[in-house]
Amino acid sequence: MPALWIAHAKVTDPESYGKYAELAGPAINKHGGYFIARAGRYVQLEGNDRARNVVAKFPSVEAAEACYHSPEYQEALSHARGAAERDLVIVETSE
Repeated sequence: MPALWIAHAKVTDPESYGKYAELAGPAINKHGGYFIARAGRYVQLEGNDRARNVVAKFPSVEAAEACYHSPEYQEALSHARGAAERDLVIVETSE
């Protein structure tokens, strides 16, 4: 079953987070993922407001999790740590 990688971030260091974004995209693509929403217009209805919202679709939960743990994504993530407050979840779709 396909899976969605859903991230919400409040960026506190745009320069470092920009480097993360530059490296994260290729890592996500390498694992079969692609972006379906990336920092576009949004409406916050509940919970914490974090202005950067990203949704990527992967072939499976396992592919999304493998991406997260991959050396390429971990390198990207090293630029996000300390540069943003983030939440990330992988959710299997019902497709």
